[in-house]
Amino acid sequence: MTSRDNTTHSATTRTGPSVWLIGAGGMSVDYAKVLRSMGANMIVIGRGAASAERFSTATGLNVVAGGLTAFLATRPAAPQHAIVSVGVEALGSTVRELLEYGVTEILVEKPGSIDAEELRQLVSLARTKGARVIVAYNRRFYASTLHALKMIADDGGLQSLQFEFTEWGHEIRTLEKAAGVKDAWFLANSTHVTDLAFHLAGTPTELSAFTAGSLDWHPAAAVFVGAGVTDRGVLFSYHANWDAPGRWGLEALTSNFRLIFRPMEALQVMRKGSVKIEPVEIDDRLDKEFKPGLHEQVRRFLSRETTGMCDLAEQLSRWDLYAQMAGYRSIES
Repeated sequence: MTSRDNTTHSATTRTGPSVWLIGAGGMSVDYAKVLRSMGANMIVIGRGAASAERFSTATGLNVVAGGLTAFLATRPAAPQHAIVSVGVEALGSTVRELLEYGVTEILVEKPGSIDAEELRQLVSLARTKGARVIVAYNRRFYASTLHALKMIADDGGLQSLQFEFTEWGHEIRTLEKAAGVKDAWFLANSTHVTDLAFHLAGTPTELSAFTAGSLDWHPAAAVFVGAGVTDRGVLFSYHANWDAPGRWGLEALTSNFRLIFRPMEALQVMRKGSVKIEPVEIDDRLDKEFKPGLHEQVRRFLSRETTGMCDLAEQLSRWDLYAQMAGYRSIES
């Protein structure tokens, strides 16, 4: 059900916020499910006919085909909000088009851009336009994360933290991705874990990072180890080996609790005086009904809330840290 007009099924009957959803891939299907539950007045803008057809089959919604540039040429009224859910290689250019068109509330899939200079230009353009651009790190809004934040605050704050961002290299090497995306896989994917770690613990002020090895799909490094301290005085360490077995995980330690995110959607705890690991009861109904973290993230975005959000400026401020951890060239290079 592709379309050249500017409507979707039932869009004209909905009275919620106006939202452009840019992209018609699998992630956009998840966004559409959330937006529909909120009564949003959606226009879905896709590029390819095949992805548009799959999206329509999955959601029952029409897609304005032909891509964003062609859509903007019809001079539609700017929406209240836009969500950018396209391929990693096109995130930055899509955000630029929206900013230049006058859209001032944008949620863009992580990492916003894999090009440091493009990211810096987008931060500047957003400021010039008086726009807010949020990077969609949905793990900040998992029920497990929100519950852990309360436990951390109630117990006097974090003391230390450790995390792992091992990727399954044997599977990633065969994925079909645009040129440059797998070369920057730490930014494109692993920052889901690092962003959550530093969201909980604060931004590093000191970092010692070491890398080793190389992979045919990720020449910069295969093994990543490091440690440091954040602006909240939290000591942290990390380890990842993309050429060995492993999984994402994070452990946050307070005086009385070791909070364990493994898998990230679940929260377990080890209490002082015991080595028993117990599940923590959390209200994760929305994380089961929708893609985990997405409903709360979108709710805050549409409500223009700032708490917990990662804007482009914050993402840019961490770029050199990420580059050091991954073995990439820094933003100043």
